[in-house]
Amino acid sequence: MRTIFVLFVSTILLLNVIVSCQGGPLRKKFYRDTCPKAEDIVNDVTSKHVARNPAVAAQLLRMHFHDCFVRGCDGSVLIDSTPNNSAERDAIPNQTLLGFDVIDDIKKQVEKACPGVVSCADILALAARDSVSFSFDKPMWEVLTGRRDGRISIEVEALTQIPSPFMNFTALKQNFAAKGLTVHDLVVLSGGHTIGVSHCAGFTNRLFNFTGKGDQDPTLDPKYAAFLKTKCRNPSDTTTVVDMDPKSAEDFDSHYYKILLQNKGLFQSDAALLTNKGSKNIVNELLNQEKFFTEFAQSMKRMGAVEVLAGTAGEIRKKCNVIN
Repeated sequence: MRTIFVLFVSTILLLNVIVSCQGGPLRKKFYRDTCPKAEDIVNDVTSKHVARNPAVAAQLLRMHFHDCFVRGCDGSVLIDSTPNNSAERDAIPNQTLLGFDVIDDIKKQVEKACPGVVSCADILALAARDSVSFSFDKPMWEVLTGRRDGRISIEVEALTQIPSPFMNFTALKQNFAAKGLTVHDLVVLSGGHTIGVSHCAGFTNRLFNFTGKGDQDPTLDPKYAAFLKTKCRNPSDTTTVVDMDPKSAEDFDSHYYKILLQNKGLFQSDAALLTNKGSKNIVNELLNQEKFFTEFAQSMKRMGAVEVLAGTAGEIRKKCNVIN
């Protein structure tokens, strides 16, 4: 009888550990008592911005992604540089980020309701979800809350830790593994490229100088490459933008994987997903849109929990762009 009791207790403890690992220090409705309307305010303000400008969805999703890959999801990407410190926001991968005004607007409204309670890191995570979910009129993934804001933001860390569009499969796999994310997460989260645009500088090496000999990437569909050259005539063009998912750049769907298999993935990092048998199999599975939505929800939940600050760590910033 004692043995059965010990096994029962051990099982309960193991289940508790598993649940804890999945959610970490984050939980549902973290602000239920301290700021009951927090998530409603985030959703309302976000929705108003997306209604005016649908591009906001891709902007906030990308910003959340870039935030989580540097020091975890701590809102450090929102911090301004100072005379004594160059922050993540000024790193090359982040110089084209947009949507900071949306986060500032949300923070302003949340602060009116509950001063000093809701973190900028949670606001960004919620707003990214709510912006993508706007056209579906329902949450597309669950966002656990309880993140605290980081006090450190360093430009060089963003430069070295955010996945590059020029990475091959091995580099991408290592980059994601460093954050506790799998190859499956890599392929699923790459599906975020189904919305939004890219500046020419993110892919023109594939058009004009792929191996340093003035050549074109042979894995890129020739007709698509010719089209891209009509958009990006200058390899150093830093102003022109191109849809990442041709003919479906404003629709959050699984179309990205369809064009990827047609060799029309815009970035070298997109094409890299087809160079590994395992990741290519996942690409084929995600052609099923419901499968993509389900898997994206799970991977976003995992990414949103990367290296988060909680408890007494970090702070709750009064303004998202300035450390208290």
